[in-house]
Amino acid sequence: MENNIEKFPILRLTREDEGSIEEVVAREFPVTIILNEQELVTLLCSPSDLRYLAVGFLHSEGLLTSKDEIKKILVDDERGVVRVETVEEKELAQDVLFKRIISTGCGRGASFYSTADAASQKVESRMEISTDEVFTLVNEFQHGSHLYLTTHGVHSAALCDRKSILVFGEDIGRHNAIDKIFGRCLLEDIPTDNRVIITSGRITSEILHKVSKRGIPIIISISAPTNLGVRLADSLGITLIASVRGKKMNVYTSDWRIVRDGK
Repeated sequence: MENNIEKFPILRLTREDEGSIEEVVAREFPVTIILNEQELVTLLCSPSDLRYLAVGFLHSEGLLTSKDEIKKILVDDERGVVRVETVEEKELAQDVLFKRIISTGCGRGASFYSTADAASQKVESRMEISTDEVFTLVNEFQHGSHLYLTTHGVHSAALCDRKSILVFGEDIGRHNAIDKIFGRCLLEDIPTDNRVIITSGRITSEILHKVSKRGIPIIISISAPTNLGVRLADSLGITLIASVRGKKMNVYTSDWRIVRDGK
């Protein structure tokens, strides 16, 4: 965790008194992804799991479909560069090369919104989950990020089955946290079909595009969705659960996947 934080002396003020303390702050780090010697994008992110982030981002954008396409991955942690070489040369359209975005993903993520998004298909999975399983997973999720509990400055995401968290990722950007999960899944052959995604951030349309491409039928957030997120989840057949707090949740779409406990 030390690589993801920096400590600063600050003045702490309360109604009663004041004092000088040391505060821990999440690091923001620019990372440039280079695909086959072509500089593609610079992301502002947390400086960990950069290999997973690069592969997950390229996969989300439709520039990688399997790990067999990858020849080499070189990570320069000091300079903030990840170079990915593929077995076969990939011709990148000029509109992709000119749409380099620097973002933490707090507004719009660094997504090109082009042919990769058009590839999103309806999720046909018949997977179900109970309300108790949702609450249990979210409780485990909220206690899973020591970095968040220390800084309150990062987002978390997790890939789960109905019983437990399988892969956990965290980053200052909510999109990056999800891409880190999917990058690890791609590189380590971890299945994503019939799984659940939990995120600490807003569920927006581009998040739905990311999860639908991997056949994930259920997405859960402790935060809220946007209107386009709800509309897209409905059209893609994804169960969208949001604003999970304590023993309350809002189910926006495809509620037939939710098994009501005690009924």
